[in-house]
Amino acid sequence: MTRLLSSLLASAAILAPLSALAQQADGPQVAALALNANGDPARLAEWGLAVLPDAIPDFPGPLAGIHAGMVWARAHHPEIADIVTIPTDTPFLPADLVDRLLAARGDADIAVAASAGQPHPVVALWPVRLADELHRLVTQEGMRRVTDFARRHKVAYADFPVGAIDPFLNINRPVDLEAAELLIATHTAH
Repeated sequence: MTRLLSSLLASAAILAPLSALAQQADGPQVAALALNANGDPARLAEWGLAVLPDAIPDFPGPLAGIHAGMVWARAHHPEIADIVTIPTDTPFLPADLVDRLLAARGDADIAVAASAGQPHPVVALWPVRLADELHRLVTQEGMRRVTDFARRHKVAYADFPVGAIDPFLNINRPVDLEAAELLIATHTAH
């Protein structure tokens, strides 16, 4: 099965160090990488990735990014049945993320990553065939929450252990980035 990783852009300020980690962690597991980002794509040109703006207007949130990945995969990689989404502000992704999501899915439609009993719905495996339904729910019904969309389908969870660092630690502010850099330095020093 061919796979795609569509990385959701959470913050341009921390994109550079974290996109590199996202590619390093998942690049070998996927057929293609793309970034969902609105605004001038030239600011992200150094990464050499397709930059996918939301195809749904008015910035409706992460569901628009998931939809953009599905639409891009359908148009540019019709052989791809699924996409995996991750936020680029999650630098400690497990090296086997995609494989474990695929294994956990079983007969479910969607597989969502979890750690310490907490689901991480933006870190998930999504069938491209859900693109039209997702578009309709966001544009016609005003759906905005990723969990609301996932709950309309059979969902499986891939539970990842939390060691010294939660693999889905989310970095949203410069102080979070500093803490993550300290964790990396401490974790790699041992």
